[in-house]
Order: sequence, then structure tokens, then C-alpha cells
Amino acid sequence: MTTHSPTLFDASAPVFLRYLRQLDGLLARAEDHAAQHGVPPAEILQARLAPDMLPFSQQVEIAANFALRACAPLANLPLPPYGPACTTFAALHARIAAAHDFVAALQPAHMADAATRTLESQAGDARVVLPGLEFLTLYALPNFFFHLTSAYAILRHLGFPLGKADFDGFHQYAPPSAPPP
Repeated sequence: MTTHSPTLFDASAPVFLRYLRQLDGLLARAEDHAAQHGVPPAEILQARLAPDMLPFSQQVEIAANFALRACAPLANLPLPPYGPACTTFAALHARIAAAHDFVAALQPAHMADAATRTLESQAGDARVVLPGLEFLTLYALPNFFFHLTSAYAILRHLGFPLGKADFDGFHQYAPPSAPPP
């Protein structure tokens, strides 16, 4: 068996691919649960944890977009257009699929020199300029997971029966029991 030192490709593309699939699974679970319980889609899509936080739909969009915002500059490729704001479950699934397809098409050679380049991004009103490794580990991955976690937390806040296994696909737990009265 041949081993190699992990590359920025190894630390990015497989991570984004796995968690974009997990995000799509969370979205599907939310959609199914809403349909089964008569919850209007808009109620979920516009739900927030706090009045000044972005709604569920934007948390999902931004998570998917961050996979692109990370991988395109790491691969020294132009950032693909995101498309219009997503206002339906179908549009969110499509956004996730587009990000997944972009990342899945990348090869290690695309990011071969990423560690030696300085990458730039916009973080709110701030301009981020970092070397490739720091761009990925200190900026892109944390932001991706922030928005993925926020989407998960909104669904949990709404009472959706999700657990850590739905988030990461690794954990297994017995179904939760009802909270004590």
C-alpha cells in the first residue's frame, strides 16, 4: 500500500463531498417530515434561530456555496455562478447538487500548487487574504460547517427528529426517548 502526505485536495474535496451529501440528506429528511406533518415549506425555509440570523434556506445555500468558494480558488478556477436565491426545497437540492458536481469533477492535480498560492475571499465586509492551507483550514471549512450546523440547529429547534448521525453519517444511537415531564 502506498501512502502519501495529505494534500489540500485530500483535506477539501472529500470533506465537502461527504458533507454536501449529509446536507442534502438533512434537507430530504426535513422535506419528508414537513410533508408528513402538514408543515408548510415556507415555515421551514424561513425559520431562524434568532431574529438577526439568516433563515434556514440561506444557511443551506451558503453552506453549498462555501464548497464552491473553497474549492474553486484552491483549484485556481473561476468561481461558478451560484444562481438565484433558493425559495423551495427543490431549488436547495439543486444548489447542493451543483456544488457537489463541481467538487466531484476536481482532481488532485487541480490543487497541486494551492499551498503555495495566496487566496482571497470576501467575508462579510472584510477581505480575507490567506495562504492556501490557512484559507482552507481557518476560513473555508469553518464557514462551511458553521452554515451546515446552523441549518441542522434550525431543524432541531423546529422539533425535527434528527440526531448526530444525520449530521455526520458516522454516529449511531438508539432513538431518543421523550424528555421527562
